[in-house]
Amino acid sequence: MKLSRVAALSSSLLLGAVLALTGAGPAQADSTVQAVDYVALGDSYSSGVGAGSYDSSSGNCKRSTRAYPKLWAANNSPSSFAFTACSGARTGDVTSGQLGPLNSATDLVSITVGGNDAGFADVMTTCVLGSDAECLARIEEARRYVDTTLPGKLDQVYSAIRAKAPAARVVVLGYPRFYKLNGSCYAGMSEIKRSAINGAADHLNAATAKRAADHGYDFGSVVGTFTGHEICSGAAWLHSVNWFNMSESYHPTASGQSGGYLPVFASQA
Repeated sequence: MKLSRVAALSSSLLLGAVLALTGAGPAQADSTVQAVDYVALGDSYSSGVGAGSYDSSSGNCKRSTRAYPKLWAANNSPSSFAFTACSGARTGDVTSGQLGPLNSATDLVSITVGGNDAGFADVMTTCVLGSDAECLARIEEARRYVDTTLPGKLDQVYSAIRAKAPAARVVVLGYPRFYKLNGSCYAGMSEIKRSAINGAADHLNAATAKRAADHGYDFGSVVGTFTGHEICSGAAWLHSVNWFNMSESYHPTASGQSGGYLPVFASQA
């Protein structure tokens, strides 16, 4: 045991000397890893709607300082960071108005998109105000759109990103399930509606993951990180319907961005 400890100590001293001579210490290693050009694209789940602390210069895009792209950039100090995600964005809005910062030097891209194309806001409005049958019918309509039309629109976005940033690592993030079934909510939507909405989120995520994989992109599911923090969980990281600020309804809170989205993105970046 004594000889092993001496050998280990000698090895540690030798390694320290080599690092000192070469300058390859921990700080330098970190700066090498962090020297990336990062662009954050997408819709309100990337801009940070619901998290508060919005950058006034972002206007209706509502880019939050608590959104996962800003948190990741603050933690990792990329060599450049462009944040163009915007509340309400559809696939066409991304291709027409968000890709400007992308170029051949871009190393990292994040994006959430597709929910607005599939009629997310209208689905939730119908389910909040309508009957079970009306909710289920609207969800079925959205699912058909996801099956027939959305894949082509996602292809357009993903191809446009690759054309402008051919060397970038692209991380496509999904959406959480909204509800903990048989949870702590004693009013509001029926369990039939809640279950159907969760199923629709899974359906959208599956379609998005497939298109991302076909383009060679990484897909990050946030279903796992939000499990136990859905609406009706008693510790929700998602806003329920907010009649005083409808734009924040069914969006992640600041905790949802930092605890739900950030670790998933960080593990893929």
